[in-house]
Amino acid sequence: MEITARQKEILYQIVEEYAETASPVGSVTMAKLFGVSPATIRAEMAKLESLGLIAQPHTSAGRVPTDAGYRFYVNGLERGDEMSREPEFENKTYERGAHAIEVRVSSQSQADVAIRRAVDSLVELTGNLGLATIGGQLYLSGISQLFTQPEFLDTRKVRAVAKLLDNLEPWLRETAPGEPLNIFIGQENPIGKNSEVSLIISKFRSPFSDSSYIGVLGPTRQNYSKVMSLVRYTGNMLEEIL
Repeated sequence: MEITARQKEILYQIVEEYAETASPVGSVTMAKLFGVSPATIRAEMAKLESLGLIAQPHTSAGRVPTDAGYRFYVNGLERGDEMSREPEFENKTYERGAHAIEVRVSSQSQADVAIRRAVDSLVELTGNLGLATIGGQLYLSGISQLFTQPEFLDTRKVRAVAKLLDNLEPWLRETAPGEPLNIFIGQENPIGKNSEVSLIISKFRSPFSDSSYIGVLGPTRQNYSKVMSLVRYTGNMLEEIL
């Protein structure tokens, strides 16, 4: 995919701005950030739209990322691309979150309770629904918190999420995603493809299984850098202490 450095940075900014505000991002906002004219930004947005990385909701003049745009952004995170957020701010946020999870979990000797506490911590830190496999069961926490997100005012999306959750545990058991960190964005989800959610899960070894999973389910609109880092850390920590 041919994309210039400036177009990539504009895409990253749109992803991050939309994650914060839940409102489509306009050319005037981007023009102020980049110190160029709105017309220049509109031309760059048109290119990103032609590549399928952003879209224009019919009720707004702004743009939002598509599933492909989020995937491009997440792949950049995994490559270690320099994103537009302030690295020091991101690091401090991550460190505080990681410390909070460790304090809550490390003192617990019972494996099932430790995993539940880790899930509950991820819910509090990310605002997403948290989940983990404990033996042959799927533990969920934060369902009501997930559905307070503006995306789920649409009851069709709520039903799609419910379908995904109903089928998630058997899918994890049968498919057993093999990467330490697995990210399924929007249409990439094996179930509930139209729910507009991202599933971010970490595989770890536990007393229950060599393929235990912990992670979060949230709207595609979220802070991927923070959430991916915390889920990866939590999986690694549980594997070490259990």
